[in-house]
Amino acid sequence: MTIPLLLELLLLLTVVAAACNDLSTRRIPNILLLVCGAGAIALHLAGPAPAGALLRGLGGAATGLAVFLPLYVLRGMAAGDVKLMATVGLFLSAGEAFEVAVMTVCAGGVMALAVVLWNRRWRAAWGNVMALLRPIWMGMAGARLAAEPMPHASVGSLPYGLAIASATLLFLAQRHC
Repeated sequence: MTIPLLLELLLLLTVVAAACNDLSTRRIPNILLLVCGAGAIALHLAGPAPAGALLRGLGGAATGLAVFLPLYVLRGMAAGDVKLMATVGLFLSAGEAFEVAVMTVCAGGVMALAVVLWNRRWRAAWGNVMALLRPIWMGMAGARLAAEPMPHASVGSLPYGLAIASATLLFLAQRHC
C-alpha cells in the first residue's frame, strides 16, 4: 500500500471513530486524536519527501484550527470538534483542510437547521443568533456593545463530529471520482 492510501485510510478511520463516539457520548476522545495525529505524522515522515509532507500536514492542521477556533470562542462549538478538525487537517494540505472545513460548516448548518425545526424552536434560535450577531454589527457601525447573554436556552446541541466526518468522507469520495 502506498503512503497516500494509508493516510486516507487512517483519516477515514479517524473521522468515523470520532463521529461514532460523538454520537454516543457527545465527546471526542483526546487519545483518539493523539494516536491518529501521531499516525499521520509517522506516515508523512515515512514518505519519499518527509519534510515537505510534514510541513504540508502541519499547514493543514493550522488551517483547520484557525477556521474552527473562532467558532469555539463564540461558544458555537466544543473544543473536541476544533481538535478533530485540526487533526483532519494534519492529513491534508492547507487548501484541502480549508475545503473540508467549509464543507463541514455547511453540513453543520444543515444539521442545526434540522434540529431547530425538529424541536420547533425556530424563534428561540433566531433570538440567540441575533444576540450573538448584534455586538458584531454594532461594532461595524462604530458603536461598542458588550456581548449579551443568550435570551433563550440552547435549542439543541449537535454532535459536530458527524458533520466533520460527513464532509471529510465527501471530500475523499470526490478525490477518487
